[in-house]
Amino acid sequence: MPGMDDAYTVGNEDGLSPLLIHVRDAIAREIYAQLPLRNQTIEQEDIPGVAYAITVLLDRMHLLTDRPPETDRHP
Repeated sequence: MPGMDDAYTVGNEDGLSPLLIHVRDAIAREIYAQLPLRNQTIEQEDIPGVAYAITVLLDRMHLLTDRPPETDRHP
């Protein structure tokens, strides 16, 4: 993740479980992905769209459910 501060991606000094670390990192990656799409800033009116993108990502990754992660199914 270019640009992400290592303090938030390395180790477990914040006491989060491995699952929560995975969720946190997925959220951070999506926020970083959203920045170039939004002129490098996230305005207040953009927050619902960013939250939607994060929700879709977490659902696709099955991070908040018991389902196994989906694999790419390309014909």
